[in-house]
Amino acid sequence: MSTHVENKSAEPVTVKSLNTDNPRWCAGCGDYGILMGIKRFMVDRQLQPHLTVHVSGIGCSGRAPNYINTYGVHSIHGRPITVALGLALARPDLDIFIESGDGDALSIGGNHLVHGINKNFNCVFLLFDNELYALTKSQTSPTTRKGHPTNTQPSGTYLDPLNPLTLVLGAGASFVASTADWMPDHLASTIAAAFQHKGFSFVHISQRCPHYDPNAFDYKTSSWFSFLKHEKGITPDKRLAEKTEVVEHDPTSLEGAFKYASSERRYFGLFYQNSAKACYDDILHKLRDSAEKKPRAKILDRFQI
Repeated sequence: MSTHVENKSAEPVTVKSLNTDNPRWCAGCGDYGILMGIKRFMVDRQLQPHLTVHVSGIGCSGRAPNYINTYGVHSIHGRPITVALGLALARPDLDIFIESGDGDALSIGGNHLVHGINKNFNCVFLLFDNELYALTKSQTSPTTRKGHPTNTQPSGTYLDPLNPLTLVLGAGASFVASTADWMPDHLASTIAAAFQHKGFSFVHISQRCPHYDPNAFDYKTSSWFSFLKHEKGITPDKRLAEKTEVVEHDPTSLEGAFKYASSERRYFGLFYQNSAKACYDDILHKLRDSAEKKPRAKILDRFQI
């Protein structure tokens, strides 16, 4: 479970109280929907802003902490996980969210993603995946679909894209889920499920970029994707579930998770959850608490020659 402490203040947390400056994204950007999903979840759970931290890297997703009235760190490219880990170790009482993009997380920050997953420290990691570098004006990213023309590969991208879901499942992630910016109920429910999980909760979010790639996601239809459903999973989006396939999937099955994650068809829901995996921050906190207490002046005595 999260270290969340209920809001005891007189003033309730509202979407209005969480607002800061007007977001600076292109009109129709999926980031607006993700931002609202985060705020909606915080209001539902009444998360205290002074005990909540949003950490981001570089890219369109990197601006997210600027637009949420909590503590936030707009860190350097590909390094939000290292900053968040430091916070988790120093302040285990905080609720930590990481906002990262497909380039920030899977390119320059790919090594940190692997080690963040391995350490399994307590946080919610939100991957904003619009399948290209939008902030740098439409360049090929690790998840750009093969053949799609970009400014860096005008004749079409040459390689098959990385699959974020199979990547993190293979790295040993303890929580893996997927949702989309245009599914407000499912998005908020997915963030809630990730928050409830103790450990590194990886949430992949399909995010529209109508300015540079309006055809990436057909958000007006649901024929191309399915929902995963289970009593231990995430409830399919009510608005879209009746219009598409709903598959029963036990999220404790790693084999099943790989099956749906590697499918050409898109699936949304909870792929995998392992609540028994050890958390690095818990291990270090227990070592600290059980360590012999010494005066500061004697801490380095054992290193004397």
